[in-house]
Amino acid sequence: MANQEYDAIVVGSGPNGLAAAITLRQAGLAVLLIEGKDEIGGGMRSKELTLPGYIHDVCSAVHPMVTMSPFFSALPLREHGLELINPTLAAVHPFDDGTAGVLHHSLNETANGLGIDKENYLRLMQSTVRDLPKLLPDLLGPFPFPSHPLELAGFGLKALTSASWMAGRFDTKQAKGLWAGMAAHAIQPLTNLSTSAIGMMLMAAAHVGNWPIPKGGSQSIADALVSYFLEIGGKIQTGFHVKSLKELPPSKAVLLDVTPRQLLEIGGDNLSSSYRKRLEKYRYGMGVFKVDWALSEPIPFKNEDCRKAGTVHLGNTYEEILTSEQQTSEGKHQEKPFVLLAQPSLFDDSRAPAGKHTAWAYCHVPNGSQEDQTNAIENQIERFAPGFKDTILKRNTLNAMQMEAYNPNYIGGDINGGIQDIWQLYSRPVLSWSPYRTSAKGLYICSSSTPPGGGVHGMCGYHAAKRALKDVFGE
Repeated sequence: MANQEYDAIVVGSGPNGLAAAITLRQAGLAVLLIEGKDEIGGGMRSKELTLPGYIHDVCSAVHPMVTMSPFFSALPLREHGLELINPTLAAVHPFDDGTAGVLHHSLNETANGLGIDKENYLRLMQSTVRDLPKLLPDLLGPFPFPSHPLELAGFGLKALTSASWMAGRFDTKQAKGLWAGMAAHAIQPLTNLSTSAIGMMLMAAAHVGNWPIPKGGSQSIADALVSYFLEIGGKIQTGFHVKSLKELPPSKAVLLDVTPRQLLEIGGDNLSSSYRKRLEKYRYGMGVFKVDWALSEPIPFKNEDCRKAGTVHLGNTYEEILTSEQQTSEGKHQEKPFVLLAQPSLFDDSRAPAGKHTAWAYCHVPNGSQEDQTNAIENQIERFAPGFKDTILKRNTLNAMQMEAYNPNYIGGDINGGIQDIWQLYSRPVLSWSPYRTSAKGLYICSSSTPPGGGVHGMCGYHAAKRALKDVFGE
């Protein structure tokens, strides 16, 4: 690599690395973005994983936070080719008897579909949906001095509870199951404090901005960000896996889109011993096992609403999901795991040849698992969609350790960059008023291992870049 000097270097091109690089370049700095793979994107990549003409999302597929992100929404991404598609229904949660809980774009329509739980749902979500747009800058950042303290307190009193406690507010299996599926995105036991926050944010995101999928695949988000970054004068180097800060060209600031484990490896002796010890205590959560399918036809779900949904949660009752997530966190593989499934080709015909389809799904597994969960996942889909297995043309699988091999930020298959429980919700990667700043001068961490954590929103990178601009460049 040429020994050219830059104002700032960003290592890693996931949503947070790209957000950091763009923010720094918008401030007029000379910025180099480095990516270890030949393609930009991190968790936003799409490939022909099964058969020619079938486009699959390697990691994330559905993006509730893209339109909600204060950073992404301020960028001209549509002008750079990003087209977001809103499925007819945001998410559906089917049950064995053929009924389902449905997350509509409309708050009231969702509530009306929950029968006697209508008012319970409105009491939970109405104020959150009303206040979310003004709360997002506080919720998607480091622990803040709130701009709207009363509204934030109202949200926090609910959000900091466990999802299992919140489930007690509902009476119907439809409401309980739908809620459990949302909260299970936290990838931790539903009895953990603050798991309600994830469920509430996802439901509110559907009511405020839907759960869109990017036309052509998640790579389209990365491509739009890259196009904008290059347009404003940023520089990119791909195919360079950084193992040490010594390998980098001279710069005033370095931002790493990595988890604490890689920060320890790359930062080396630049980090203080006390900071290193704190990073070594950082905890990672459950992993995932993922399957992509090329299909001869749409998934033949028994419930018609599932055939209109971009996302389907397969776990049946609240009690089944509660048990599955608890046991998985204890290191046990599940015969009937909770499955998160997306059907992008129902709404985006660029994903598969005419008349054919793609599907994407994963379940949670113990961190570091190498066990094959293909049969368990496919049996769960067959349970709610008899005949599904007959539609499979080809599949591609990734176990938890293969996920880490693909993206080093997925330690043991943990796609959130570390467990987001009550102890690491705002103390990521360490408890600090400035979580993005490391102990080394000019060195910052900007990954999902910092607040606000996992998801394609770019806010971790944005806040890290703002911290660097203030510390190093006086802006």
